[in-house]
Amino acid sequence: MKPYRHVHRKRENPWQEGITVCRGRLWLERDGATFLGTGRVVLLERIREHGSISRAARSMKMSYKHAWDLVDSMNRKSPDPLVITSKGGKGGGGARLTAAGEREVAAFWELQERFSAFLQAETK
Repeated sequence: MKPYRHVHRKRENPWQEGITVCRGRLWLERDGATFLGTGRVVLLERIREHGSISRAARSMKMSYKHAWDLVDSMNRKSPDPLVITSKGGKGGGGARLTAAGEREVAAFWELQERFSAFLQAETK
């Protein structure tokens, strides 16, 4: 039996054969830990939409505790809070995005758009 011998084919672009797609995920870190990513930004948008962390969490099929921990983490890592809450009572509590939260959401989606354009350009 002859030993296996790999024959190299000379190609200009090794990715030319077949379809190669560049993919990636974007997240922002502060102090070595995740600050913002797609899921966190969607949570912020849902808080804006629903006016409540619990309703936002429910809409994402996420536990309230997990949503609260994410909001708390983002608020602690940001120079200004992204979400402020009000206590319950007769009218119920709530949560809303601050101006800083609105800026971070907009900046993240802008960066995501540029990142997606980069990946698309690299795929070509």
